[in-house]
Amino acid sequence: MVILIAGASHSGKTAFAQKLLEKYKYPYLSIDHLKMGLIRSGNTHLTPESDDEALTAYLWPIVREMVKTAIENDQNLIVEGCYIPFTWAQDFDGEYLGQIRYCCLVLSRGYIEKHFDDIERYASVIENRINDEGLSMEAVLEDNLRMLELATLHNVNYILIDGEYEIDFEL
Repeated sequence: MVILIAGASHSGKTAFAQKLLEKYKYPYLSIDHLKMGLIRSGNTHLTPESDDEALTAYLWPIVREMVKTAIENDQNLIVEGCYIPFTWAQDFDGEYLGQIRYCCLVLSRGYIEKHFDDIERYASVIENRINDEGLSMEAVLEDNLRMLELATLHNVNYILIDGEYEIDFEL
C-alpha cells in the first residue's frame, strides 16, 4: 500500500505522515528531502525558490516511478509533499491504483483564522524549518483556498480541517 499525502504548506503533511508511520510502521518519503538532495547535488538547475509548477514537473516523474517500484516490490510507503499533482491518478494503471490511497490536507479559513498561532508554533514539530520567517496568515489562507479549489475541481479525496485538528484516515 502506498499513501500519498498532498496539501498546502503548513497543513500538517509531515506530522500526519509521522503519525501514520507510528501507527502502521510504513516508512515515509518527504518530497522536500528529495528536492533538496537533487538541488544540493547539482542534478537540477531548480532552486528551493523555484515555482511549485516547475518543481512538480521535475519531481513528480521521479516520485511516480518510486511509487510504482514500491508497489511492484509489495512494499508499503507513505509519500508526503506539495509536489503531487492533482492529476496524479492519470499516471497509474488500474493495477497500481488499487494499491494507492491519496488525500489532500486542507485547512479551512475559519481554522486558519482561529489557529494561526498554532500553525506557526507547530511548523517545526517534525522538521526544523530553516526558512520560515515569511509565514503569514494571508499566504496560508491563499494557499489553502487554492488547494480546496483544485481538489474540488479534480474530484480528489481531501480532508478539510475545520474544527479541531483531527484527521480520520484508516487503511
